[in-house]
Formats: sequence, structure tokens, C-alpha cells
Amino acid sequence: MTSETLPVEHLSPLATLVDEVLARVGYEMATVTRIVDDAVPGYGGLFDPATTSTELRRALEVLLESGISRPPAPKQTGESFILYVDGSSRGNPGPAGAGAVIMDAEENELVRLGRPVGSHSGNNMAEYVALQLGLSQLLARYEPRDLEVRIDSMTVIRDVWQGDDPTEPGVEAYSEAIETALASIPKHRYTHLADSDSNPADALATVSADIAALGP
Repeated sequence: MTSETLPVEHLSPLATLVDEVLARVGYEMATVTRIVDDAVPGYGGLFDPATTSTELRRALEVLLESGISRPPAPKQTGESFILYVDGSSRGNPGPAGAGAVIMDAEENELVRLGRPVGSHSGNNMAEYVALQLGLSQLLARYEPRDLEVRIDSMTVIRDVWQGDDPTEPGVEAYSEAIETALASIPKHRYTHLADSDSNPADALATVSADIAALGP
């Protein structure tokens, strides 16, 4: 279940295509931005206002037909990791995205991840998706035995680490997948991030919300 691609909430057909390309490359946002920019004809790219929806759709379809795959993960000999996660929703609800950054124990960045969550989703849903995304992709690449999750959502913390039942409608599949993923990691804990604390996943969640806002 940890490596399964769980469904997101409603996205436009164009944003859904971007999500499909992201899934093919393990949700590595920089990889998708680069290959989409290269695939768009002429000058333009994924977030260039000059890129029309038709050009972007054609480029995404070409990429999906080309057999793209996840790039090799940076080598990591240790078994301890840090995972930053964050969710973003414009309007709460509104276009929402999830971001996650996998680091080694020395806080060297290994993988930067992002995924659109929905065109009309809330912050809590985005936070659940971010944590599930980070855990699933960590387990797909490495064999962690010790993990510190750095997160600012007390809603998710209360559910995952303090035993509360999920209160956000629709998050059950993500909550169950998170529980399964953490059960395979012998030692795990969380650090609650204050609003003033730096979170490298924040920018990825914002970019992912930009993708969720794409249409039609």
C-alpha cells in the first residue's frame, strides 16, 4: 500500500495529465518541470503564460507515451532520514498542493517531491497527501529504520501520532496508508514546526497548488 498511487481530489484534465507525468517520475518536481519545459515547442514551459493549454497538453501526452521513469535516487548508506512535509490550499478550499523533502540525517537534501491535490481542496487534505507522498516515496527509494517527520499540521499530528480519529472528510485512505508506512519504519517521531520555522517543502506545495489550478 505504501507505494500505491492514491487518488487525489478533482483536478482539471490538464492538471490530471501533469499528475500522471509526476507519478511516472516518482513525483520529483524538478524533473517534471525540466522535461515538460524541454517538451514544449519553442519558448515556454509548464508555468510560462505564453504556453497555451493545447501546447502543454500535447507535450504531456508525448511524455506519457515516451516511457519516462523515475530517475535513480541519490545514494544513501545510512538508515536515518528526515522528512519535511507541507500542504497548501489557496482559499481553503481552493487549488491545493502537497510537498515533501527527503533528507539524510545530516540534513542533505536527497529528493524534492510535489503533487497537486485538488482544484477545490482544503489545507488538511493537502497535509495528509503531503505526508503520504513523502512516506511512500521514501520507502520506494530507501530502507529507513529511523525517521523524523517535520510537520506543521497539528490535525495530522493528532491523528497519526496521538491516536485521534481523522476528523477531515475523505482522508481515510491517506490516514490508513500513512499508518501502514510508519509501521514498516522501526523508529519514527515527529517535530512540530512553528509558523516561523523554515520548511523546504512549502515551496513545493505552492508549486503543486499552481498545477492544481491549471485548466481546462
